[in-house]
Amino acid sequence: MLNWFRALLPREDKFFDLFERHSRILVAGAEALQKLLDGGEGFERHCREIVELEDQADVVTREVLLAVRKSFITPFDRGEIKDLIQSMDDAIDMMHKVVKMVRLFEQTSFEPRMREMGAVIVEAAHLTAEAIPLLEKVGANVTRLGALAEEITKVEERADGLHDAGLKELFQRHGRTDAMAWIVGSELYGQLEKVVDRFEDVANEISGIVIENV
Repeated sequence: MLNWFRALLPREDKFFDLFERHSRILVAGAEALQKLLDGGEGFERHCREIVELEDQADVVTREVLLAVRKSFITPFDRGEIKDLIQSMDDAIDMMHKVVKMVRLFEQTSFEPRMREMGAVIVEAAHLTAEAIPLLEKVGANVTRLGALAEEITKVEERADGLHDAGLKELFQRHGRTDAMAWIVGSELYGQLEKVVDRFEDVANEISGIVIENV
């Protein structure tokens, strides 16, 4: 009954434009991160790009939170809106943390499994960017939204496997001979895994919105 009544009221739809803008930033950040992990001469340029994109994402997040406070009728529950944009922002924040770490330890070359995780992060970002616009007509897109959320979860599971395999290989190569290489490498693997975890958080928020609004 409440959902029917809300559907008759005028609502603020700018949220969808802001969500979509943020999702495009996530894709750009993920692609820059993948290029960073490939190494090469453009390393510092890709670092700067991720930092700039994280700043842009913060602006969008602030716009969403301001709109939540000012809007009389929102397309979803206010808590759902805040949780969704925060989970998206956490993903780009984690990419920024990767940049901070590689700069701190002057890391410019990366393990093969790390590069594979970079590709997985790009995949998760593209799946997210596909799902976000579908929320504008959540009822009509239930099936596809559910499928995309499940695909993101599977991507996260693949990332876990890469993380574990990468740690094992790293230990076999450096664990007993180069403690610093082992510490830095294992920490970096952990940070990359957390990036993918944040995308899974986004998928969970999307699933929650579908459940509550269909």
